[in-house]
Amino acid sequence: MVLGLDTCLTACSVAVLDGDRVLASASETMARGHQERLAPMAQKVMGEAGIGFAALQRIGVTVGPGSFTGLRVGVAFAKGLASALNIPGVGVGTLEALAAETDGLVFAVVDARRDQVYLQGFDAGRPLMAPDAVAVEVAAARVAELSMGRAVTLVGSGAHLLAPVCPGARGLAADGCDARHVARIAAGKPLTPLRPLYLRAPDAKLPA
Repeated sequence: MVLGLDTCLTACSVAVLDGDRVLASASETMARGHQERLAPMAQKVMGEAGIGFAALQRIGVTVGPGSFTGLRVGVAFAKGLASALNIPGVGVGTLEALAAETDGLVFAVVDARRDQVYLQGFDAGRPLMAPDAVAVEVAAARVAELSMGRAVTLVGSGAHLLAPVCPGARGLAADGCDARHVARIAAGKPLTPLRPLYLRAPDAKLPA
């Protein structure tokens, strides 16, 4: 029994799975306000699933890359709940969860602003590269190099940035990760310390 959570991008998503069976799920698009919505949404989903939190065996949460505030909200909530229930909390990469939206050769791409994207490629679920923050032109070159002429799907908030410079690529927009995929991935991951994945420094700086 796994609870999946995502707050890394411009959506808040929660799902609870029993094995491969989805018991309940919910998702809301939002640019901000994840902290206020996450706990009530988790409570509602668990209620719709007809189980108590004590029935959970694992919690999966996206850990980034993504919004610094959003991913910290999700990680903090997952850590607190996992500690209270004495069960493992498992981190799932945002790009890995996005890539699970479709099959085949997939490049998860998130708009990182400042003319950059977060990028990671997968072939049938197998990672082809580590997640990275790169310029759009560099991302296009990596897609061309790794795809070697094969059909490519771009999925994520940065798909529209990369598609024009990746001829023939199919683009799938996504506001956030589907918590159902997060839960499925988390169920099969080895247990490691739950911590955010940052690929670059925050845009906000402390005053001098």
